[in-house]
Amino acid sequence: MRIEPVEGGDLDDLLPLMRAYCDFYEVSPTDDDLLALSRGLIANPDHEGIQLIARGPSEEALGFATLIWSWQTLDPGRAAVMNDLSVGPEVRRGGVGGALIEECRRHSRDHGAKRLLWETARDNSTAQALYRGLGAEEESWITFSLTTND
Repeated sequence: MRIEPVEGGDLDDLLPLMRAYCDFYEVSPTDDDLLALSRGLIANPDHEGIQLIARGPSEEALGFATLIWSWQTLDPGRAAVMNDLSVGPEVRRGGVGGALIEECRRHSRDHGAKRLLWETARDNSTAQALYRGLGAEEESWITFSLTTND
């Protein structure tokens, strides 16, 4: 398996993975919006963040992760937020998710982040088992959101 930052030539393979991830969470952004997200990260990886794509021995796309650069006050310094992590159902429990997380961790450290943070749905017990198995600690925060549109 090979994991590398997404580049323009990866978008055709990345889009179906992002679409499947959105379908899993029952949201339906347009393909154009998903590709705009990826292109924005490709254009400015040092400032915005990166996406990683995992590929198998035949170059098939196995999964992806999105890493966004941020800052924290409570543990002052740069932080990395793993906004997305998704692995194709046919390769789940095969080490791809753990490898993507470790690669996110490495990129976070290389970018100067003190912590790698992420969240998952309360009912995603499969993902939670993976995270606990990697030694990740559960936080006690509850996520809120507001739309920025009126």
